Amino acid sequence: MTTPGRFGADRAWGERAARPLRLLAGPGAAPTEDELAALRAGLDRRDEVAAELVRESGSIKELRRALARGPSPDHPEPIRRFFDVVTARPGWVDDALLARGATACRAYGMDAGLVLAYGSLLGGYRTGAALEPLVRTGRLTGGETLRRIMETSLWWRAVTAPGGLATGGEGWLLSLHVRVMHALVNARLEADPTWDHAFRGVPINQYDQASTLGVFSTSFLLHLRLLGVRVSRADAAAVMHLWSYVGWLMGVDERWLPHTELRGRRLLYHFLAYDPPPDRNSRSLARALIDMSNASGLRRVYDRERALSVSSWLLGPAAMRDLGLPYRVPWYGLSRVASNLLFSQGLGRLPGGRSLLIARGERQARAQFARWGGELS
Repeated sequence: MTTPGRFGADRAWGERAARPLRLLAGPGAAPTEDELAALRAGLDRRDEVAAELVRESGSIKELRRALARGPSPDHPEPIRRFFDVVTARPGWVDDALLARGATACRAYGMDAGLVLAYGSLLGGYRTGAALEPLVRTGRLTGGETLRRIMETSLWWRAVTAPGGLATGGEGWLLSLHVRVMHALVNARLEADPTWDHAFRGVPINQYDQASTLGVFSTSFLLHLRLLGVRVSRADAAAVMHLWSYVGWLMGVDERWLPHTELRGRRLLYHFLAYDPPPDRNSRSLARALIDMSNASGLRRVYDRERALSVSSWLLGPAAMRDLGLPYRVPWYGLSRVASNLLFSQGLGRLPGGRSLLIARGERQARAQFARWGGELS
């Protein structure tokens, strides 16, 4: 099978963009020949479990209702088979680690939100690897950007809620819903004669799904530390465990589940080093994310400048150039570092400090959703 043209399309750019990850991954970071072969093959591999469910199920409306309901012996055979797969949890899943990882994520408060938006998502847009499906589904511009951020935030909160990843929990069900929606988009785009398979491979493929998991886990922790957030070794291990299980639920191949932070850095280095450089989709999505504020007047100006400042701090000048965004003095990122010296590094170490940080984070999340025009239950 011919390797899709996007793989290693600009090796000089890929190595330059991925250099920090290579340094953080330590000795032996370069991929082996077997790993390179798996990366190439991953561009042409879909989540077959969800693909089979979509092929054999009835209407999308019925499928959505079944996913919202959860496992049941009354479901049609294709849906029962799907639930049989996802309820057979791997032996490595540890409920105590899932709980600790979820609690840690909640304790990171507004910094977690900043990192998800301007580190994980915006950093993911630096490469043109996985953005074309978003263009095709109309999720790039205007109010759609803010809506997508709110949906992602709600899913993240459900995944990190107490018991959210228990079988039938809200985070568990929402992750499966996203998995099946990906399969539906895949089926539609694979049948579209305008899809450039020779260059892009399968629309939503294993390579891109695993890379996206890396920005929610590995780069999430790296960017938190850049904001001065205290991330203990035990918390980091628990967060990586949580996202490895989320990745498994969402159909990521077992070979690309990160499990540990060092392994996650190595994997993310491999993906970015062989990703294509930014394209017009990268720049369009980046501008939409920076400009997503629904405020007006001076508040809108402030929101944009804050977004540019924290993005400049988290991603650096080279990434900002790649995204077609102006670099700003990182005043806001540095203000978060100063704040976290008091709260995360100071208060968080005291008895009962984590509970106070979680309560503070909840207040901040509710305030942010209220500014977006939404409400948290």
